[in-house]
Amino acid sequence: MSKDLRTVFENEREKESQMPQGHEKRFEARLDQSFGRHRRLWPVYRLAVAACLLVLLGLVFWQRGQNPALPEKGQPLVQESDSTGPSGTLSLGDLSPDLRSLEQYYTANIQLELASLDISGEHKTMADGYIARLGDLDAEYLRLNRELNEIGPNEQTIGAMIRNLEYRLNLLLKLKEKLNELKSSKNESIQLQSI
Repeated sequence: MSKDLRTVFENEREKESQMPQGHEKRFEARLDQSFGRHRRLWPVYRLAVAACLLVLLGLVFWQRGQNPALPEKGQPLVQESDSTGPSGTLSLGDLSPDLRSLEQYYTANIQLELASLDISGEHKTMADGYIARLGDLDAEYLRLNRELNEIGPNEQTIGAMIRNLEYRLNLLLKLKEKLNELKSSKNESIQLQSI
């Protein structure tokens, strides 16, 4: 009555490993019946998806290479210096991709803030002081850019150019904040007078 378990398991393995004849063909026929042609078209879909991804990536890289242009309202208040100077000159954006993106970030935000300013006649004198200071900072940036071309890139010049861009953006943000404060105080005084 005692059987060797090893022989029992070996016999069972042999029975399980032998598939009935034609099993593979019946299995493929069932797959074709269940899924139809979809299984055969899958490689075509893969190629189509890969082609779309390549086109999309190409468009993304092409768009990143373009300079963003913001819509302007009327004449610009201050002439902005862009990163592309006359041929043969070096700009902050030409030194590294990080500096290019930093310069584009600041100049785009400066242009955006300039375009969004709403200066009324009452606040024009205060705004003119800010705009004059902004013009001075722009002239200083151009001077630093000339220095970058004459002396070559160094840490002091690059740092000064970045700080100049930061100052210009902060100056515009302060001007916008002051204008909003003046408008809100004017609105409050009008509301108090009407009561």
